[in-house]
Amino acid sequence: MDIVRKSPTTTDPKTKPTGQTRVGRDGSRWFWLLIAIAALGVVVVVSLAVGSRNIGLGVVFEALVNPDGTDQHLVIRELRVPRTLLGLLVGAAFGVAGAVIQALTRNPLADPGILGVNAGAAFAVVLGVSLLGVTRIHQYLAFGFIGAIAATLLVYGIASRGIGGATPLRLTLVGVALSAVLNGLSSGLAMLDIDTFNRMRFWGVGSITDRPPGTVTAIVVFIAVGLAIALLCAVPLNAMSLGEDTARSLGIPTGVVRAVCVVAVTLLCGAATAAVGPIGFIGLMVPHVVRWLTGPDQRWIIPFSMILGPILLLVADIAGRLVVWPAELQVGVVTAFIGAPVLIFLVRRTRASGL
Repeated sequence: MDIVRKSPTTTDPKTKPTGQTRVGRDGSRWFWLLIAIAALGVVVVVSLAVGSRNIGLGVVFEALVNPDGTDQHLVIRELRVPRTLLGLLVGAAFGVAGAVIQALTRNPLADPGILGVNAGAAFAVVLGVSLLGVTRIHQYLAFGFIGAIAATLLVYGIASRGIGGATPLRLTLVGVALSAVLNGLSSGLAMLDIDTFNRMRFWGVGSITDRPPGTVTAIVVFIAVGLAIALLCAVPLNAMSLGEDTARSLGIPTGVVRAVCVVAVTLLCGAATAAVGPIGFIGLMVPHVVRWLTGPDQRWIIPFSMILGPILLLVADIAGRLVVWPAELQVGVVTAFIGAPVLIFLVRRTRASGL
């Protein structure tokens, strides 16, 4: 009997669907990424046009390319452009920080708010304002970074004690407890001093409006560096998701990766919280939405979170302008209303919640 051998160029029918599946999956991810970028562009335009005074798109375009000093042009350039840029930066920071924390702890319930990072940054800022009288955004940044890193180390240190180390459940419980304590202390300090209360009342609930001049330029470098570090950590985080031993066998220095991820989260959360206050739910919800679209690959999750985070934040800000028009709700209040029901829907889907 003659034996017919396969030519090296012959396509094995068993492997063909795998290649097609991978190409199809990547094509779907690129499709959704383009859709997300287009949606972000639309949301930015709406953010510039909608407010207590609605402005036509033609006037918005003229104000951006050929301003003439009219009241509408000044509103757009002096108020809405900085507000929208701040929303873009802060939304990306919180979204990516949440994705990194969830990947690092392998805990789908982790985010900067639940793990106490935002609360630590906020408490440090309130402490600086009430005791030292800090007023400038650069001073807020310094205290925000100190508070974020202190809270991160404290949560991880407490959760690491005992048998089993820092499990996802322990990290979550310790983070929630620490957040409650720090939020209570922050509120108490603000109540003791009327000047501190007046200065912190909008910042404390999370707001991207009426921020001090120069806020965007003060935080942009820190957030850009944090985002770049997070992108570089994508591949090592994929390896670490397979387990510590497997990651080490692949040559991944797990301790170094953890330290670098903590630096990224500190830069992102410290800068964002110092600028706009402790806004919750973005870092918790956005990675769930992204995993629903892309799967568990951090090479896609982090870039998608960088886009969907600003979309969620700006949509919440636009909703806050409209729901009690002509007054406004602060964005931190609206994110809670939007985030809670959507998160309940998402966590009921196994594919969305899986890490």
